[in-house]
Amino acid sequence: MGMKCRVRFLPDDVEVEVERGETILRAAERAGVYVNSICGGEGLCGKCRVIVKEGDVRSRPTALLSREEIRKGYCLACLTEVLSDLVVEIPVESRLEGRPVLVGEEAVRFGRISPKLVPYKHDPLSKKVFLELPPPSLEDNLSDLDRIYRGLAGKGYSYPVMQTGLFNLKRLARLLRESDWKVTVTLGRRGGTVELVQFEPGDTSRDNYGVAVDIGTTTIAAHLVDLNTGRTLGTQARYNSQIKYGEDVISRIIYADNEEDGLSKLHGSVVKDINDLIGALVEEADVHLHDVTYLMCAGNTTMIHFLLEMDPSNIRREPYIPTANSVPVIRAAEVGIAINGRGLLGCVPGVGSYVGGDITAGILASGMHRREELSLYIDMGTNGEVVLGNKDWLICCSASAGPAFEGGGIRCGMRATEGAIEKMVITEDGRAIWKVIGKGKPRGICGSGLIDAVAEMLKAGVINRSGKIERDGRWNVREGEDGYEVVLVPAEETGTGRDIVITEADLATFIRSKGAIYAAANTLMSHLGFSFEDLDTVYISGGFGNYLDVQNAILIGLLPDLPPGKFKFIGNGSITGAEMCLLSEEALGEVEELARKMTYFELSTDPKFMDEFSLALFLPHTNLEKFPSAVALLERRR
Repeated sequence: MGMKCRVRFLPDDVEVEVERGETILRAAERAGVYVNSICGGEGLCGKCRVIVKEGDVRSRPTALLSREEIRKGYCLACLTEVLSDLVVEIPVESRLEGRPVLVGEEAVRFGRISPKLVPYKHDPLSKKVFLELPPPSLEDNLSDLDRIYRGLAGKGYSYPVMQTGLFNLKRLARLLRESDWKVTVTLGRRGGTVELVQFEPGDTSRDNYGVAVDIGTTTIAAHLVDLNTGRTLGTQARYNSQIKYGEDVISRIIYADNEEDGLSKLHGSVVKDINDLIGALVEEADVHLHDVTYLMCAGNTTMIHFLLEMDPSNIRREPYIPTANSVPVIRAAEVGIAINGRGLLGCVPGVGSYVGGDITAGILASGMHRREELSLYIDMGTNGEVVLGNKDWLICCSASAGPAFEGGGIRCGMRATEGAIEKMVITEDGRAIWKVIGKGKPRGICGSGLIDAVAEMLKAGVINRSGKIERDGRWNVREGEDGYEVVLVPAEETGTGRDIVITEADLATFIRSKGAIYAAANTLMSHLGFSFEDLDTVYISGGFGNYLDVQNAILIGLLPDLPPGKFKFIGNGSITGAEMCLLSEEALGEVEELARKMTYFELSTDPKFMDEFSLALFLPHTNLEKFPSAVALLERRR
């Protein structure tokens, strides 16, 4: 055993004992204190700034801190080792995004459910049926279980395969007789069979609930649903606490591979997040956990592997094979989800390693798989999935857009939480006007705000089409430690006391992200002989998409230059589709079918993708003929 040191974190006033040489970031993790670290502790993002108030540390050098910050005592928690007892202050900018549960406008942003674009028969995956059974007699001597089956058939609940478990059978005889043969049976769909999930005395049929969950790489959202009526009773959302292990799915898979108990930690994080959301939902709705009988999850393939604690390592290794795209329904308790102890957990099926059930659920929600017309579906998330097709065929790809739209890799970027600039306009006299999430001062800029800022700077001539900042003394341009940068908000007007800036490095990162999505869509369409003009509708999904300014997205070349009326926002398509599956066996069957028929197109195998990507690394594009409305707007502003 090595030397032990005690680390006290402020302002939480939480203390933890760690081995000498442990990083401050890992100490905070052990203490249950959130420190923002979207790179998983690799020293790449610079988000885990802390101040050592007392004690001795050893810090590895980094270019992510300015000389002024180092002078003030800042260090990066992931690169700083504990050498003695410490007192560490976590400043607000390193804590803010860790506020675990989103509320109000923020919860709506990530939990927003679209209108049911396709009506499905209300036929939930879990049903409660009240039975008043005749007691047995010498003339009517069916077994107790057969008597249940007969009672269900008499109410129209007869299925080819029905089963129950030994746990229920052991309790059945006494329960029936003590309840005077009045019993409620919970029926749960498990693939091709129907399980008699539980028997309850008396009539509890009015109390039957399910939870739909969208497990995103950055954000997890959950809805509590009354399975009898189909009504959504509540919405909760929170940031995926796996973020501390890595910003994207690949870094988390590497963490699971390389770290001791890495997979177990990632599994435990997502299970705790889901349980916290469920707990908040049932408390808010005054519902008992025992009455939550089914959980339906949608997520990308890696997130589902982490949820079920399946080995994800081969997802990142050629030929990129997951353990399963479609997993069987299991008991929720098997993975630690705290609903009814006999409750079931299902997952929306995916297509492949990089197109998961979140996308098939979104396609179900959009209804594009039922339409004659050609449609395009874009998920504005870290992975940037794109789907093209109609009722006869569907083809998909993953753009690997990166985290810029979630605030990652951007100097002052942050996720869309309180204090984030979500909209921005630059007036003709050079003033910046911004809208901030919440009521406080701005602390950074999120994806939708970043799109506006880049578009507005392009229109104002502050940056050129290659994303370079003009050096002619224009609006709020200065030379920083890492090159030229634009000051969006001066320090005295921010909530952190530091300037909010966009650097040339930020612009390059952002342009790569927007270029990846546009190039993926363009490559997919041209591969099949289509152009954007052939599209009837472009569906935009994701919490980010809800707040997107379409004209600005076209101006910078993120979206194709089409009439605004062709773009349809469907909110969080993943959770919408998961809820539809929860409420309808027909919808579940349809999403299973569309997952089977959807073809995955590997962009890396098409040499045209890199050509298209290179052409998209300009604002809006190298070929201006593709963006006539953007050209016209820029000419008007000159």
